[in-house]
Amino acid sequence: MPSLPSLQIGQHRARYPIIQGGMGIRISGAQLAAAVANAGGIGIISAVALGLNSPYFDITQPNARKRREQFFEANRLALIDEIRKARTLSPNGILGINAMVVAQDYETLVRTAAEEGVNLIISGAGLPLPLPEYAAAHPEVALVPIVSSTRAARIMCRKWERQYGRLPDAFVVENPNSAGGHLGAKLDELGDRALEAEHVIPELVAYLQQKVGQAIPVIAAGGVWDRADIDRMLALGASGVQIGTRFITTDECDAVIRYKEFHLHAKPDDVVIISSPVGMPGRALRNAFVEKAIAGSPDLEKRCLFNCLHACKCRDEQQYYCIVQALDKAARGDIENGLIFSGSNAGRAKHMMPVAELMAELVA
Repeated sequence: MPSLPSLQIGQHRARYPIIQGGMGIRISGAQLAAAVANAGGIGIISAVALGLNSPYFDITQPNARKRREQFFEANRLALIDEIRKARTLSPNGILGINAMVVAQDYETLVRTAAEEGVNLIISGAGLPLPLPEYAAAHPEVALVPIVSSTRAARIMCRKWERQYGRLPDAFVVENPNSAGGHLGAKLDELGDRALEAEHVIPELVAYLQQKVGQAIPVIAAGGVWDRADIDRMLALGASGVQIGTRFITTDECDAVIRYKEFHLHAKPDDVVIISSPVGMPGRALRNAFVEKAIAGSPDLEKRCLFNCLHACKCRDEQQYYCIVQALDKAARGDIENGLIFSGSNAGRAKHMMPVAELMAELVA
């Protein structure tokens, strides 16, 4: 079997074409990102709501305005801590963050990460049209939008080139039919073969070569589990892959052990689609919380404490549930009353292992 190629994104070259997916809240933090970077991949810290479980935030603050202000400031300070910790653990590795466009503090988190010296910023949950403006003072930081179609990539290229005189340093192409967490497709679009990697990746690679005229790397995301999957994506024209779920059952994953074990003991039919207050479907593991959410139970917490999203049906329409609280509960180990996102391959992990061992398996 031939060895895997390296992966060049902007000014940064990783030994292996593997990016570890950003998983929030505090599932992929400094520990996991640093371990992946040290093993030759690209480690990613999820920047979502890091302040919630930090010494900078007091959820008992009775004043709603002050609580929200404190929440956003806590997110900024906690992100700084996480980036610095990751860099201490991996002085020479390639490290980045994943930031959600839909977050109210998106601009602050992007600017903070760039100032703190991350190597790249991956951005999804909406098209990151103003991203170059927020990172303009740090041209060495690679900017990588997440898209699920060539149409979205075309919009990004035209907008960035016209307004900022630059192009994305890479694209992460998410397959909504197999990816975990929030999905870049509507509920009635899931299952559409036109969204599969076999269709989107060759089409996007051809567009970038013919119309844009630059070799912008395309990173395949969603449903990538083993070396065979990596080889298949590279054969389609991708320059690398992004892997999320597989890294949850590693020693260095920042999630608590109960969260990891829930993934470890999951079965393929535990993976379900759930509606989210963000306005897009998500892929998650079945538990008591998910059962209630699917059934539309009135027991779910619909109180907005943080005003953390630009678009939120919990806040604006009192529908669904508070997404941040649901993810935070799971991250703290309340695996029955929290939301546990997962890709379609959940249930395939056989045991916990160190990141170095997993990376060795993926590249062997």
